[in-house]
Amino acid sequence: MKFLFALFAYRVNMQVVTLFSLFLLIVPAVVKAQTQKEKPAVTFEELYDEPFSINKLFIGFQPLYGELFATNPNAGFGIEASYFHKDKFDLKASFRKTYSSGFFDYNRDAELKSQNLSIPGSAVSGKPQIFNYFEIGGTYHIKDFDQDSKTTMVLYKKSFKGDRWAATVPLHAEIPCKVRKIYGVRLGTIFWKSTADLNRALSKQGMTNNNLVTATGKKLPDTYQDQYGQTKQLNAFGNIQSADIYLGGSMSWIRNVAVSFDKYDDGVDDGLMTVFFDIMVAPSFNLDPLMYNGESYSTKALKTHMLGMRAGIDGKFNRTLGWSYGGELGYRPSLVGQGFYAMFKIAFPLYSTNLDYKVESFGK
Repeated sequence: MKFLFALFAYRVNMQVVTLFSLFLLIVPAVVKAQTQKEKPAVTFEELYDEPFSINKLFIGFQPLYGELFATNPNAGFGIEASYFHKDKFDLKASFRKTYSSGFFDYNRDAELKSQNLSIPGSAVSGKPQIFNYFEIGGTYHIKDFDQDSKTTMVLYKKSFKGDRWAATVPLHAEIPCKVRKIYGVRLGTIFWKSTADLNRALSKQGMTNNNLVTATGKKLPDTYQDQYGQTKQLNAFGNIQSADIYLGGSMSWIRNVAVSFDKYDDGVDDGLMTVFFDIMVAPSFNLDPLMYNGESYSTKALKTHMLGMRAGIDGKFNRTLGWSYGGELGYRPSLVGQGFYAMFKIAFPLYSTNLDYKVESFGK
């Protein structure tokens, strides 16, 4: 009797487990089906899909860039221009500099403060150099082609404003389109100049101020006595200039598509994005000698590295008025131990044009 009762209880338990397992399998499917039903279907009409029909000239003002450069951390403003010549090549030129020593040119600001606060002062190479950066180069299109792709657009309409848009989970639509790809080889030149903290450079290279000497062999002192008779470290700063050549490769993705949705505002994807990698070499590199108490101290003891590399990304949009972004990470030719840098930049406004102002004319 006990055996029959146990067998009956076992069968009941197995039925309960089976029903519970089926419930766990069915509920997610039902929920998913309900969720899918809640997503509205949208139809669209392609307005254009022309990744080769982009503007030729882009000129942008960079109100802010920031650079964590081991030689001299800095931030400021810049100007950048790029030009596309059909599917053959594109050119680029840029200029950046700091707004002021206080915002933000770290070593120049430190040297100016050192000169103002110390007696007899710091060991310097004349007037502290403002950070300036110039770059000009071009990319030859080894392969420039388009292929079928897809893009995702956010579904939006003007009624989604304020709190309603903030409380809305945006819907996305996947749109078939063409993507233009460019495989390129890059070549260009860079010129930059800055104030360098030589105390840090000497320390990283296992040296002190005593390694900087005059023509007669007199060593630069490590310390000095201020007006109160206190011993302080002698701050050594130098002006540095470098002319670099870079060679590398890049890959670009260009989309230029617009569609009209039946119940939503028009959607556009007109992004241009490029990633690149360059090798840099500095055939010309100069670190000025220091002046201290009317005497010139050579900086030749400081070691420099002439090779560098960088990887970066640039992006913008094919609009008459828009914005762009970019960033780099690498090791720049500089003093040994002070080549690492990371930089970001934002351009707004970015103006662009196709430089085609001709129209067809007909005689009456």
